[in-house]
Amino acid sequence: MLDWISASPAERRLLPGGRLQGPTPYVIAIMMFVMVVIAAAGLALANAAARVSVGVENRYSVQIADGLAKAPLAMRALRSAPGVAAVRAVPERDMRRTLERWLGPAGAKADLPLPGLIDVDLKPGASAQAVAARVEQAVPGARFIAHGAMLSPVLRALRSLTWLAAALVLLIGVATAAAVVLAARGALDTNRPTIEVMHGIGATDAQVARLFQRRIALDSLAGGLAGAAAAGLVLLLVAGGRAVWVDDFAGGPLLGGGDILLLAALPLLGTLLATLVARAAVLRALRSAL
Repeated sequence: MLDWISASPAERRLLPGGRLQGPTPYVIAIMMFVMVVIAAAGLALANAAARVSVGVENRYSVQIADGLAKAPLAMRALRSAPGVAAVRAVPERDMRRTLERWLGPAGAKADLPLPGLIDVDLKPGASAQAVAARVEQAVPGARFIAHGAMLSPVLRALRSLTWLAAALVLLIGVATAAAVVLAARGALDTNRPTIEVMHGIGATDAQVARLFQRRIALDSLAGGLAGAAAAGLVLLLVAGGRAVWVDDFAGGPLLGGGDILLLAALPLLGTLLATLVARAAVLRALRSAL
């Protein structure tokens, strides 16, 4: 692959102009900026969905509509049930504090009836139906609610947004390839006299294509690195001056080390894509001109 972008000093003088001339590197920088930001958002959403799903997999709540009086009965039934790892009654003050945020001062009034609420963690493989039956037997009318069922719409939305981000990254890649094709064809038209002279002295299409793919590869690498660096700076600013991989959500980082490496590899992958597309576009144009 390196011989595709390498060239001797004599070959470099065949095409006029230097690096970062023309719109190609700037277009690719913009594309790479958008691609890295969207890819980072997609990876963060995927990690968040995975951690939330794991975090609520064995977590349930018992809701007692009659109030807090029957909560001790439910607590005893839960502690004696097989497969229960932890039981915690939600304090009344915590519920009133939550209601106050939603309802205002009226939510903190003592005359406002509150249900009994108990958080339950089950051991992996435990039967939720058996535990629910034990609670229902001890406290008729108690509801055994799975946190996963309550958060299912949120998880579906997170996963849908993740797939949307992946689709947008692919679309940006296609748009970048199209921009490279236009740039390669424009360079061919501009340097048509030079190409005819090279063909006249025996140069092959592959040798001519290497000149153009080298220039586009260098422009793509420069633009890709600049766009990725700008995207990284924006992500750091959005994270409040802290690295996004240390921000916790659902007990874990939004972006891990592997995610950071993948984002850092995007400029290199973009350069490889641009080089391959430029080579194919130039060779096809040269062959069709014969």
